[in-house]
Amino acid sequence: MTAEPALHGYFEEAASWDRDRAAHARRDARTAWRVAAAGWICALASAGALISLMPLKRVVPFLIRVDKSTGIVDVVPIYAGRATQPEAVTRYFLSHYVSVCERFNFATAESDYEECAAFQAPRLQQAWYARWNQANPSSPLNLHKDGSSVRVQIEAVSFFTRASGLSDLAQVRYLKFTRRAAGGAEAAAHFIATMQYAYTAPAADPRTRGANPLGFKIVDFRTEPEVTEDARDARAAPAAAPTRSAP
Repeated sequence: MTAEPALHGYFEEAASWDRDRAAHARRDARTAWRVAAAGWICALASAGALISLMPLKRVVPFLIRVDKSTGIVDVVPIYAGRATQPEAVTRYFLSHYVSVCERFNFATAESDYEECAAFQAPRLQQAWYARWNQANPSSPLNLHKDGSSVRVQIEAVSFFTRASGLSDLAQVRYLKFTRRAAGGAEAAAHFIATMQYAYTAPAADPRTRGANPLGFKIVDFRTEPEVTEDARDARAAPAAAPTRSAP
């Protein structure tokens, strides 16, 4: 039994409408997945950009200075370790380094150790640690455990210029006075230290920067006893002839 033409047309139109609705739903689903994928791509790209920018993000402190007489406000420039320092500043650092690192007193031994380390390059740091290690028989902690102490007196600081024109070498002449625990007079000895130094960027650690605000570094340090004129005269003086008693 055949349906009437009008009814047949109605069913065909209803079926096409259902097909159109299903196709439209499929298109909406594809569009939604594309939008979601684009959103995820944008989110991942943003996260990657933030991660790549993280090393560039830092907090830079600054100091504001106010002139007491004029009231002018300015920002104090931050030292980055590239400026040339006056010779007087370098002379002070060299003298201070030798004074702190060559003396010994149990009351200040720990602070002297840390302050001296603030001025040393990595290679000297390793040698400095090995020298102070108590497993080392020559450690100052072992040599002076009897209560003796050593103080330093700077005599002179001399600067040297290389053939290339670079000025990074100096010699420091100083006296070491050793006092035994039992007391008595101090024993003095002359020393001369040959040093190579450089100015680098100041340390980020607040304690290290407090002891060494300008980034002054000792690259190489060698010290040895100095032969003075008195010592040379004593060596050159002939031995006194023995005296004989009269018969």
